[in-house]
Amino acid sequence: MNALNRTLIAAVMVAMACGSSTAFAADAGFTQFIASLWPEAQAAGVSRATFDSQTRGLEPDYKLPDLILPGRPATGAPSQAEFVQVPADYLKEASIARLAEEGQRLMQQYHDALAGIEKRFGVPPSIVLAIWGRETDYGRYKEPYDALRVMATQAYVGRRKDQYRNEFILALKILGDGEVKRPDMRASWAGATGLTQFLPSEFYQHAVDFDGDGRRDIWNSVPDALASAAKQLVNKGWQPGLRWAYEVQAPANADCTMGVPEVTKPIGDWLRAGFVPVRGQKLSADEQAQPASLLQPEGIFGPAFLTTKNYFVIKEYNFSDLYVLYVGHLSDRMTNPQPFATPWSASTQLRTADVEAMQRQLTRLGLYKDKLDGKAGMQTRAALGAYQKSAGLKVDCWPSETVLRSMSAAH
Repeated sequence: MNALNRTLIAAVMVAMACGSSTAFAADAGFTQFIASLWPEAQAAGVSRATFDSQTRGLEPDYKLPDLILPGRPATGAPSQAEFVQVPADYLKEASIARLAEEGQRLMQQYHDALAGIEKRFGVPPSIVLAIWGRETDYGRYKEPYDALRVMATQAYVGRRKDQYRNEFILALKILGDGEVKRPDMRASWAGATGLTQFLPSEFYQHAVDFDGDGRRDIWNSVPDALASAAKQLVNKGWQPGLRWAYEVQAPANADCTMGVPEVTKPIGDWLRAGFVPVRGQKLSADEQAQPASLLQPEGIFGPAFLTTKNYFVIKEYNFSDLYVLYVGHLSDRMTNPQPFATPWSASTQLRTADVEAMQRQLTRLGLYKDKLDGKAGMQTRAALGAYQKSAGLKVDCWPSETVLRSMSAAH
């Protein structure tokens, strides 16, 4: 550990131990840390004037989540709804219906821009509108934090310091480049900013000046924000003309452990195995030739989907199956008013700590090789199904109290 880091940590420890009366000590360490970033900022193209003006008086926000503060219990990120709610709670029909109706209106209001975006990027208007609706309620939701302060705090005492060090410097560059004024650069606790929620690094990778005013204004220009979302999808592999997923009825003998991205085969093969598109939908030969994976968000309960390449592209925007289902379904609802054909079940979600305990046991048994994050994602559900097979339990690929008790007894 170098001398600067020792000084910074000591300053935080003094402030945390002694309370607000010595907050100046922590701020002194923070100020020293920020000053130490000037060479990196300069190398990234940030001017001295921008660096000085934007960091003058900057203070850390120790109330943010996902920080590591000496003398305090470790805290993680707040539980995102995508990862702790059951689908029925997250995919609320009333919310989707409201956003779909407004999306139809916005499709007309921004018709020319959306047509231009689709022509240039191959992403349908309803997809980028659905992202906008899900991320910020079509701009009605106002982010509560100053973006620069978030990046600086996370770079100083966050769990992902190196990532946020770079994001902080790029946030300075955005301000120095005149893309946005500081008061408009509001963010979530994790630093995502703008109508369609970009980190600064994503801004420089994907942002577009679509309205031609010389700025990539994802904060105030709807055409810029939607075009930027489209470009991000394209840069991550979006395939024009390909649906995101098909809802299907799974056959009674379907093996839910196959519901992982690694098990991919042409949609036609899934159909021949007994999976049936809902509401009598007919798929063309081209559609049946497309590779797809099985998704059963509630295990054998609730709807099932055959997910295409574009499903996983949207998932790179937000790594959550429920997020992709929300965006994809909201997009569909703008052109077709029908809800999911199969209702979500009334299943309950175990606590994050319980799911993480399951993941640890599944890892010990060699059935799970992914992150220990307490989230019942695709890999976790498939591993649970494999465990259920080995333990002689009903195979439903869902983290339930029954499976937890079985694991606890075996362990």
